[in-house]
Amino acid sequence: MIHERRQTDKDMHYFWDELNLAQKFSVAKLQRFGYELRFVRQQDSHKVAVLFAGDKMAAIDHDGQIDTEPKVVVRH
Repeated sequence: MIHERRQTDKDMHYFWDELNLAQKFSVAKLQRFGYELRFVRQQDSHKVAVLFAGDKMAAIDHDGQIDTEPKVVVRH
């Protein structure tokens, strides 16, 4: 089962707090390129951070690995 929280201004602190240290470093790296953290999704026993920069999407896995072509389905 996949759980997801949608972004609101006050949720951004919640999303940040949901990340581990490796993910936080990767989010900070992507933010320098204009990406914004949109939501954190629970997949199996790990959390995945999902970021957007315009129409570009990136995901960061539990180990902090950045995937700029993730297979993440986004509800509209």
